[in-house]
Amino acid sequence: MKKILILAILLIPTLLMAKNQKLESFEQIMDALKQGKTVKAVFYYKDCQLISGNEIKDKSVDAIGGMSIDTWEYFAKGSIRNKEAFVVSSASKLIANPLDEGFVYNYVKIKVTEAGKVKITAKYIDSITHEETMTENFFTTINKDEEGSAHFFAE
Repeated sequence: MKKILILAILLIPTLLMAKNQKLESFEQIMDALKQGKTVKAVFYYKDCQLISGNEIKDKSVDAIGGMSIDTWEYFAKGSIRNKEAFVVSSASKLIANPLDEGFVYNYVKIKVTEAGKVKITAKYIDSITHEETMTENFFTTINKDEEGSAHFFAE
């Protein structure tokens, strides 16, 4: 009896943390956002198509990034002369510059279309001069099964 009680107590944190729901479509992402749920995104950049300096790169950087989608805007099809509906979100954080010394603002913007396409724009902005020191655009799709390198989760 004691073993069962101890096991139950040990499993409670696991059950509480198991609330994450994998989102595999634009509709699921929008439903979660409209319900006020916290949506988080994780990007596997090495599996994305990279465009840097208006040049398509053969290979993308082997890095992983993530962000919470807590501020967002949805645009219905045709609302701003757009051919399909989409949702956008962005975030900016001050980080130590991984490419150089000092600090930069790491600005990330995502656009997710109703077709499941995802565009991730990453920029480094110098924290003192506010000059843009890097801009890269990554293209992928919402992860479902083995396809797509943009993973979305709702809490």
